[in-house]
Amino acid sequence: MTDPNVLPADLPVPTDDGAADHLPGMALPSIELPSTAGGTVSLDGLGRDRPRTVLYVYPMTGKPGAALPDGWNNIPGARGCTPESCAFRDHHADLAAAGADVYGLSTQSTADQAEAAERLHLPFPLLSDEGTLLAGPPLQLPTFDADGLRYRRLTLVIADGLIEHVFYPVFPPDTHASEVLAWLQKA
Repeated sequence: MTDPNVLPADLPVPTDDGAADHLPGMALPSIELPSTAGGTVSLDGLGRDRPRTVLYVYPMTGKPGAALPDGWNNIPGARGCTPESCAFRDHHADLAAAGADVYGLSTQSTADQAEAAERLHLPFPLLSDEGTLLAGPPLQLPTFDADGLRYRRLTLVIADGLIEHVFYPVFPPDTHASEVLAWLQKA
């Protein structure tokens, strides 16, 4: 079995295929997604309570002792969701001090996300888009298929319901929260 906390040294690096170029300036749709904090979160309300919201989108958080989908380590950008979530956890106070709320989003069920949030001690909610609603219009977030449709790793910085900045592709995932924090501190 694979330890989801450890990144292999030979992970393939994702390339920018332009699949997120259309996102800056777009409004988030009025879609409500289940949250590990309970209830739902309306996406069009993100970035309105604080100056900004960081929404990091990831393929799937692994579970200790559970097998990853076949070929997972060979898909550029697939591996590293647990280290990425832990980095956002570790930088959460700094991100809040920079004026940002943090949310994670994947196509996993809320139950799977709740298990990961508890196990990883995440101080922010994870949102479930099991129906891959954000893969369709208007956002058309980039996806790949590995034992089901999964989002490619990207991060949206949202202000007043609009996508202000997009990080895509994200690599390496374990240092990405630092990259987002540096951008927020300069913006």
